[in-house]
Amino acid sequence: MKELDLVLKGWLEQRYPLASADERALFARFLELPDPVIAGFLFGHAIPADPAVGALVAQLSPGRA
Repeated sequence: MKELDLVLKGWLEQRYPLASADERALFARFLELPDPVIAGFLFGHAIPADPAVGALVAQLSPGRA
C-alpha cells in the first residue's frame, strides 16, 4: 500500500537512525504484520494488544507523534 510506505518512510528517516536495538527489532517485527493490520493500527481502525506496538503506532501514526 502506497499510503503505508509514505507513513513508514517518515519514521525511518527521522527516528530509525537514533532508535535503540530494541526499537529497531520492534519495527522489524511490526513490518512482518499483514498490510491490512498495519493500516488498521496506523489509521485508527484497530488498537494493538501489545503495549510496545501501541507505542510504536503512536509514533508512526499521522498526526499522533
